[in-house]
Amino acid sequence: MKVSVKTLDNAAAGEIDLADAVFGCPARADILARMVRWQLAKRQQGTHDTKEIGEISGGGRKPRPQKGGGTSRHGSTRSPQWRKGAVIFGPTPRSHAIDLPKKVRKLALRTALSTKLAEGKLVVLDQAAMQQPKTKDVAKRFKALGLSSALIIDGEAVDANFAKAARNLPGIDVLPQQGANVYDILRRDTLVLTRAAVEKLEARLK
Repeated sequence: MKVSVKTLDNAAAGEIDLADAVFGCPARADILARMVRWQLAKRQQGTHDTKEIGEISGGGRKPRPQKGGGTSRHGSTRSPQWRKGAVIFGPTPRSHAIDLPKKVRKLALRTALSTKLAEGKLVVLDQAAMQQPKTKDVAKRFKALGLSSALIIDGEAVDANFAKAARNLPGIDVLPQQGANVYDILRRDTLVLTRAAVEKLEARLK
């Protein structure tokens, strides 16, 4: 399918033919949900930790006599019912990552791209480059393009001046094509691809 291409100054720059195999997939909310869950689970640190009874210092002496005090029996101050004692069945460091087949991950990325196109929220730019890293200049151009919440994906590498100019703008993310992912595509309202990004993504996902 053909889509019009714009410049960063919101001028027409011809058309581009998008591959149906990558940008024409049917909507699959279940696939997108699985992919987002996989991404968020994978990036959890899992460093939360509580001390078990073997990790508590002290407690070698019986805190009080077994009998005669009229109180409960205790063998150690490391027990969980004591202040500063152990935590029973508390969290320990672990990986939260879950398995998801590579074919499903590729399908999810194709589905996310197709969904943005179907919703009319896909913009194709000729290129994303600036002469100087001026945030004011790039903000003015984004306003002309109607971009307030957008993920911009470029080719192999992002133009350094463009990345510096855009990184201070709230709601704008800039990534190279190898960093394209479902979660970032869905969390922004508009998806912006350069010609180079379209070529690389089609080669990667066909």
